[in-house]
Amino acid sequence: MKKTLFILLTIALASSCAKMLELYPHSAVAPEAVTGSDVPQLRVGMYWKVQELPGRTSYIIEDMLGGNLTLKNSTSTMALINSILNAQSDIVADAWQGAYKALYQVNNVYGIAERLPEGDLRNQVLGEACYFRAYIYFQLVTRWGDVPLLTRNTVDDVPREKAEKVWEQILKDLDEAILLLGDNTSVYYVSQDAAKALKARALLYTGDKAGAAALAEELIAMPRYKLDSFEHIFRDGTDSETIFSFKCATADGSNITLSNLFYSYNHPNKGTYSYMPAPDVMTLFEDSDKRKEITVTVLDGLNFINKYPSGQTGTDPFIVSRLAEMYLISAEAGGVDGGLARLNELRNERGLASIYPMTERAFQDAVMLERRREFVGENTRFTDLVRTGRAVEELGIQEYQQLLPIPESELQNNELLKPQNPKY
Repeated sequence: MKKTLFILLTIALASSCAKMLELYPHSAVAPEAVTGSDVPQLRVGMYWKVQELPGRTSYIIEDMLGGNLTLKNSTSTMALINSILNAQSDIVADAWQGAYKALYQVNNVYGIAERLPEGDLRNQVLGEACYFRAYIYFQLVTRWGDVPLLTRNTVDDVPREKAEKVWEQILKDLDEAILLLGDNTSVYYVSQDAAKALKARALLYTGDKAGAAALAEELIAMPRYKLDSFEHIFRDGTDSETIFSFKCATADGSNITLSNLFYSYNHPNKGTYSYMPAPDVMTLFEDSDKRKEITVTVLDGLNFINKYPSGQTGTDPFIVSRLAEMYLISAEAGGVDGGLARLNELRNERGLASIYPMTERAFQDAVMLERRREFVGENTRFTDLVRTGRAVEELGIQEYQQLLPIPESELQNNELLKPQNPKY
């Protein structure tokens, strides 16, 4: 963790309220100065920092490392993977530093919310802070393994904590969020449902299949959610499937302009065309698959990721949790005997026929294929391959590359982060 972050924290704590607001807008109000009227700004600031600070490429790093994307004018996924998996990579450094800067804001808001009077408002802000802390640490632990674990801000250098402890904190925060948060009134605000969805994912990734399936089934059974068409999900924002999404609104000044990375200037949406779908992504979908045209498209011989259509004209929401994931969590956790019905329900909704794998391995292969089809461009692929033991074979990476390197700049500024992840 960069010492500059701690220096800024020290300055903020020592400055006047006005100066603190200048350094950390909205979410760094001095605790003793906070009143109920400040809480809306605190919440806006926290949402903004978590959404923006990790940076644009952090939203597609799983697709870049997971073989879904290549650099423009390239057909080699390994060229992109190897350019990222080094300790000097700006993409790796930005994701790490942005996560911890966002965490600073979340912990600050959590500490302030603890001092608010008992009631619904306090519960809401504490619940949101717990959710975001769990969300941030989910990104950190799945990518780097052992990482510094901070539930309170400090000016001291902090060593890395074992991944098992980080997962314990993630589940603890999500349990608190579930207890404190209310119903889903907007997909752009964290709710109890969002916390349950993220916990279902965390339980699956840590091996608690029964717990993961139970939470997923609870969300599937809720009448407010149902599987919807990709056109609704990724075009008009009126879908019945999204549980929680970052808004990434142009009007709010968001820099999460994913669509600009995926289109070329000859496309009507226009963009920088920094990344293109890998060749096998273009052949991933059967002709009957309703996801195909929304996920990828072709113009003038160029291939494009098509889920984020704004191009240079604006930004698009980034979905954190939606109902299709709950179907696939329930399917994966249930195995061929208990999960096949959920897998086929999703396939049928997407225009595909039912399948009947004869073995558990064949079934899990089918689930992973469906996850890839469903979530291209949604930042899940690399961790899916790593957690299921498929990354080395399918990507052609080395065993040690299943973890990202700690950024070299962080190791230089904090000796307690050493040793580096193996072989970097």
